[in-house]
Amino acid sequence: MRMVDLSFIRKMWTRIQEDEVPALAAQLAYFLLLSLFPLLIFLFSFISYLPLTDQDFISFIGSYFPGETAAFIESNLTDVMGKDFTLLSFGAVATLWTASKGIDAVVRSFNKAYRVKETRSYLKERMMSLVATIAMIFVFILALVLPVFGKHIGEITFSHFGLKSEFLEVWNTLRWLISFSVLFLVFTNLYWIGPNKKLTCISVVPGALFSTVGWVTASWLFSFYVENYGQYAALYGKIAGVIILLLWLYLTAYIIILGGEVNAYFSEKQEDC
Repeated sequence: MRMVDLSFIRKMWTRIQEDEVPALAAQLAYFLLLSLFPLLIFLFSFISYLPLTDQDFISFIGSYFPGETAAFIESNLTDVMGKDFTLLSFGAVATLWTASKGIDAVVRSFNKAYRVKETRSYLKERMMSLVATIAMIFVFILALVLPVFGKHIGEITFSHFGLKSEFLEVWNTLRWLISFSVLFLVFTNLYWIGPNKKLTCISVVPGALFSTVGWVTASWLFSFYVENYGQYAALYGKIAGVIILLLWLYLTAYIIILGGEVNAYFSEKQEDC
């Protein structure tokens, strides 16, 4: 088993060098930065149509982003909250095109991992990116709505049996499971429909699982480092929030691309058999 593990690590290291993963991660981080705020604004514009409050959305952001990064994003979104949402809603629809550029960068990295060229037409590729972006939006909206209704239903049900305190303990665990499941679903869809290669949903599970666990772990470690050891505020001053966000997006991009490389590795291994 150890030889297999070492062989896998060596193969992955070779793929990282050949496919220039660090450079691709830097490119992807740039497009993710361009896509992040349009995507969040689009999500935020939906709140007025859902039984949610602004605080629900802010809490949602805090559960997916490291502490310093979440604070930076929240402060910028607060400025948006006071604007005219009639105009913002129309503008948010237009930002879908910008948000989907991040998906385009992901697709290019996946094609490189699978050693395939993009043969889909420009229109088909853009439509696929838009569909993937919209699918991600609905998944995140579902992640917003489920905890709100789930908590209320659970409190009512458990209160009837006098077990409200026990439910709250269970709910704290369920919140993490919901967040993990949402991330896994998003990564699975990306790895499935992204590459210009016919894949089964099951075949992309290893990469999706790797990225989900890796992203949650890396984000927690990064947040711990920034809060306890990072001196970005002293070094960069007012733009420290931007630097931290870029570093976290680069880390995210690296993990997403590595997940694609993991899937491509197992796909090639299966074809050789």
